[in-house]
Amino acid sequence: MENEILNLLVVDDEERIRRLLKMYLEKENYNITEADDGEKALNLALENDYDLILLDLMLPKMDGIEVAEKLREYKNTPIMMLTAKGEEGNRIQGFEAGADDYIVKPFSPREVVLRVSAVLKRTHIEKEQEEINPDLIVTSNIEIDNQSHRVLADGKPVNLTPKEYDLLLYLIQSPNQIFGREQLLREVWKYEFFGDLRTVDTHIKRLREKLTKQSEAAAKMIVTVWGLGYKFNSYSEEKK
Repeated sequence: MENEILNLLVVDDEERIRRLLKMYLEKENYNITEADDGEKALNLALENDYDLILLDLMLPKMDGIEVAEKLREYKNTPIMMLTAKGEEGNRIQGFEAGADDYIVKPFSPREVVLRVSAVLKRTHIEKEQEEINPDLIVTSNIEIDNQSHRVLADGKPVNLTPKEYDLLLYLIQSPNQIFGREQLLREVWKYEFFGDLRTVDTHIKRLREKLTKQSEAAAKMIVTVWGLGYKFNSYSEEKK
């Protein structure tokens, strides 16, 4: 990846912000394409294979949330949300729509460059692991070999029950996406009806306890989103 020129799409309706980001990112040898509204951004993202998209939340014609949601129906291109709205609700919206990272305006252009590099590096490592072993899932603190049902937390084995394993696997396969308890019951437990929601909470608690014994950082990757459910952070809270 060192000598490879990566293609980034910068989406913002303010020309000065696009120009600023383009200037800093081109210094790092990224090839930059620009878009100033949501519809144009979505069309470009669907027609081309970008390595990462910097996506403003508030856009004309189609907002950033809708762009991300529609794009996620077809592609897993990494998305970094840019927005002036820093409230928790907006961050949750962005992650629910499939964003990989989130940065609030006003921001330091250098910080954006560093975050872009971190997301791209993480994505590159994940792709390499998939090519070597498609059954191997590696994150910053947790490794799952789905072929052998082996789970490691910071390199140390974690003994899980079949349902705890299924729950962790389901969460880790969609990093940063929030799942409600009803959805987890339906998808992990395969309930055709809504069972006792405490089943999910109990399994999450036990899963965290077992991970904590080997790695507190690994346990913190399973995050409670109050009022909504649970998600798996693509990197631990300690590494933010």
